[in-house]
Amino acid sequence: MAFQNSSAASLLFTDPLRSTPTTANLIQSTLVVWGSQLVFFGVGWVFVMEKLFKDYEVRNGLVRIVFAATFAASCTLFEMIIFEIGGVLDASSRWLHWKITLYVMLVNVIALLPFYQFYICFAERESVWLRSNRWALATCCWIVYLYLFWKIGDQFPINTAQDRAASSIFFGIEPGMGRVGVIGVTIMAILSGFGAVNSPYTTLSFFLRQVTDTDVISAEKKLLQTMDMVLSKKKKILLAQRRQQAMGEQHIVGVGGFMRNMFNKVTGGFGLGNENIGILAHEIKALETVMQQLFMDLDDLNSERERIKYSKTFKGHYFNILGYIFSAYCLWKVFTSTLNIVFNRVGGTDPVTHGLNLLVHHVGIEVDVTFWAPQLSFVFVGVLVVCSIRGLLIQFMKFFRAFSSSLSPNNIVLFLAHVMGMYFLSTVLMMRMSVPPQYRTIITNVLGRIEFNFYHRWFDVIFLVSAIASGGFIMILTQLQKQRDLDNAIWAGGGPSAGGRGVLGKTKPLYD
Repeated sequence: MAFQNSSAASLLFTDPLRSTPTTANLIQSTLVVWGSQLVFFGVGWVFVMEKLFKDYEVRNGLVRIVFAATFAASCTLFEMIIFEIGGVLDASSRWLHWKITLYVMLVNVIALLPFYQFYICFAERESVWLRSNRWALATCCWIVYLYLFWKIGDQFPINTAQDRAASSIFFGIEPGMGRVGVIGVTIMAILSGFGAVNSPYTTLSFFLRQVTDTDVISAEKKLLQTMDMVLSKKKKILLAQRRQQAMGEQHIVGVGGFMRNMFNKVTGGFGLGNENIGILAHEIKALETVMQQLFMDLDDLNSERERIKYSKTFKGHYFNILGYIFSAYCLWKVFTSTLNIVFNRVGGTDPVTHGLNLLVHHVGIEVDVTFWAPQLSFVFVGVLVVCSIRGLLIQFMKFFRAFSSSLSPNNIVLFLAHVMGMYFLSTVLMMRMSVPPQYRTIITNVLGRIEFNFYHRWFDVIFLVSAIASGGFIMILTQLQKQRDLDNAIWAGGGPSAGGRGVLGKTKPLYD
């Protein structure tokens, strides 16, 4: 593995097509890239089997392979950025693997994954007609999807003015990457805006709800009481149905039997004690809804109580301090995004170089910016890569657990793979501004004449809108939570209960 001089690498990539990698360099770089891809594929496979499909029986092995392969190709994009900063491998070999990986990823997210999602959707339907015509139906849906996807480029300035004519070429990197970038950057901005507001709210001990053991015990009592009421009413329905069945089996000849049968038809479901089965069934359904809400409340209370206990430990205090630091960064990000939108500016200096310049000019610390900027940028980009991958996988786990019971696990995994591919492609596009200028050349050459400034402005706009909307949404939920806690406290007849979604006190008298 050869380590090349960074300045020479940047000169080589001013026009990378003029340089062809030697056979030895090509074999060496291919072995390194393929070896790392096998490792990434294994990580993606383990994540699917041990995290996503841990509690599910998955018979479709191709779905697992597609997700792991998409994860491996996505990680390879980040690997190429790190190789570029570290000067790993031959420059022309890096450029070749950049091109190959980008083409594979674009074909995957534009053609293969959408078509396979449509195919799986029709193949798993109960209708025989849909299953038998799944190929034709999937093809028709994919053509419609491709048309809508391609029309995105007509609405946004995704390419530079001098290259818009050439971008109409269907099989070029620029038109595909430009359209994927619009969707991917939008997803990134929405997730980042929500995280900038939600992360401080969920990590800082300042925002923890004050849950006591008394609150948990009160919630458990309400849940048990509701369960007893449901069981009691179900017993009454069973007894009434058995009595009706017994009366129906009596074949009494004469006026008495005739009058009894007429009485049963008129009452229409009344058993002994004048209990109407229909009304009881309606009450049971309402109580079961309340019972489900109370169970979720109890789960929330236990989780919140565990968070309070954890926040009092040494590790909890440590992460609370990190939470304040991250909250300050989130506020700074919202502030800078607002300035970028108001003044229509795009940052031209990477964060590492900007921070070193601040130390030199404002703090007075003597730092060799030229020497330290590449080294720290290598570490900074590595941290960004790890955080991006980890954060996205955590969100995937939450999404899968939320929808796996109502949707097909295979379709969910394919959808997550599709989002992951677009997200990481867009992350590479946005990460161009996070590295020093001498390392941006490769990304610019590989991606072509894409209007990078547009994506940064688009990210700032969507990020700010998402942050404001998320803040308003969390405020509304907080107020609703306080109102529900107050209602539960009134129903309990004492101290405040941190219960949540259901107010049993308002419905309880209906079922006595």
